[in-house]
Formats: sequence, structure tokens, C-alpha cells
Amino acid sequence: MLTLTQALYDRIVEHARQDHPDEACGVVAGPAGTGRPERFIPMLNAARSPTFYEFDSKDLLKLYREMDDRDEEPVIVYHSHTATEAYPSRTDVTYANEPNAHYVLVSTADKDGLGEFQFRSYSIVDGVITEEEVQVVEAY
Repeated sequence: MLTLTQALYDRIVEHARQDHPDEACGVVAGPAGTGRPERFIPMLNAARSPTFYEFDSKDLLKLYREMDDRDEEPVIVYHSHTATEAYPSRTDVTYANEPNAHYVLVSTADKDGLGEFQFRSYSIVDGVITEEEVQVVEAY
């Protein structure tokens, strides 16, 4: 189960809606070993695409060095789908290389009247997708 604060939930959704019609992406880091998402880090979609996201390799390297310096790890890796449901694509599964992270997908298809808003979380390990319950709390 993914537990996150209302403030983090709102920031992820806001970023997804703000970058629409392109996919948004980012990370929420937390203290290593806790599984607690704390620090919201919106990233630039280097692909600038409505159907694909890609972290800029230099930005990603900088982020991982910063997390190492702060004794953090990526607790949530998030991105949006702009015209489809919030379910990992084959490409998403291929890029899922953090076995302990929660992969959050936000569908912004509702923004264009194409579907219902969705915020969903998954565990993706060795190509296996498992949907997780999402619990939103006011504070930890």
C-alpha cells in the first residue's frame, strides 16, 4: 500500500494537469529504508510528448547524487497518461528499475473530456505489475 500526504497527492496531480497535454514526470524521495514519501521533485519530460515520458539523463544523475547525499531514495516515481487510463504501458514496465518504488500514474484524459480522472499506484518488479491501494492522509 502507498501512503502519502494530501499535500503530496495534490502536488503530483497539479503537475500532471499543468503539463497536459504532454506527460508529466517526477519523483518523491524519502528517507532511505522508510518507504515514506516526503520530498516532491518534479522533473522535466525531456521527450516533451503526450504519449511518452523520459527523464533527462543529466537531471536524473544530479537527482540520484542529491538523494545519496541526503540519505534518500525514490519512494514514488510518477508520470501522467494524457489520453489513456492510469495503467503502466509496456514502455513504463521496461523503465521500472526501482523495485522498492511505488509507480504512480495519473490520467489527465478527463481534462479533454476523454475519460475519468485516475490516480493509481503500482509495484513493478521483474516485469510484474501489481496494483496497490492508495491511502491519502493529512500528515504522517
